[in-house]
Amino acid sequence: MAFVKSVIGEEMQAVDQVVRDRLYSDVILVRQVAEYIVNSGGKRLRPMMVLLSAKALGYEGTHHRELAGVIEFIHTSTLLHDDVVDESDLRRGRDTANVLFGNAASVLVGDFLYSRAFQMMVSCGSLRIMQVLADTTNIIAEGEVLQLMNIGNVDIDEAAYLKVIRYKTAKLFEAAARLGAILAESDPDTEDRMARFGMHLGTAFQIIDDVLDYSGKTSEIGKTLGDDLAEGKATLPLIHVMSHGTAEAATIVRTALQHANRDELPAVLTAVQASGSLEYARAVAAQEAQLAKDCLAGLTMNPYLQSLLLLADISINRNS
Repeated sequence: MAFVKSVIGEEMQAVDQVVRDRLYSDVILVRQVAEYIVNSGGKRLRPMMVLLSAKALGYEGTHHRELAGVIEFIHTSTLLHDDVVDESDLRRGRDTANVLFGNAASVLVGDFLYSRAFQMMVSCGSLRIMQVLADTTNIIAEGEVLQLMNIGNVDIDEAAYLKVIRYKTAKLFEAAARLGAILAESDPDTEDRMARFGMHLGTAFQIIDDVLDYSGKTSEIGKTLGDDLAEGKATLPLIHVMSHGTAEAATIVRTALQHANRDELPAVLTAVQASGSLEYARAVAAQEAQLAKDCLAGLTMNPYLQSLLLLADISINRNS
């Protein structure tokens, strides 16, 4: 990540200033909640991808900074809503906003950030950009509902799981990469390749997130281990156990998912490890990361493109 930050550091500082400026509201509670979640850390991969994709393709204007802020606001608003829906109490190693400010405030400030994002995108004056982001936010919402429908579903297969994360998580990565290509006025093939890069990278990123829920450390991943189990979410490691593990291991996981009981986490961890399910999920993530890099083959190499390729590797080689 050090190389990426050296390439894009000044641009990210400019985005941080955009975010601070655009967070302002006359309503103090809006400022308090929004500033708390935006300033609580995070990798900023999504806004980075807007900046890097635009610069990699030769863009020389400044709209990429505003759009990077838009992407960060959309992402932040989904975090606020997610934590309410999931009843989460820890994110990035800190109390979630809903714990500190309440569910109502979290939902409403999430709505504020969504609407502020759309105000910002209008300033770019591009109907194409507005169409991409409107479609993106709609698909993300569908992904959230799909995930809700799958809570406790022990019959979900890998294809259905991938559909959820491509809607819920990868779609925003895809949009971030596509926006850079649009700003650079790239040809349709290049724009499509950049978008597919983002989609595959986002998929890899989420799979590793799901792996870390069964292999990470709370101090590193910033959330309580076993959150997905406690929410009844059948992620790839558990799906693999249920379809490829022993009958005993599959039964343990199915029962734990149906009960959505974190107390059964030790038995589930044993089943996951015995079935090689973490290794399998990491292999799927690695395949997605490689597909992402393949999308950029043939483009003119420069430090920004090199940074995008590094992000694909970083997305799967991490502990948090």
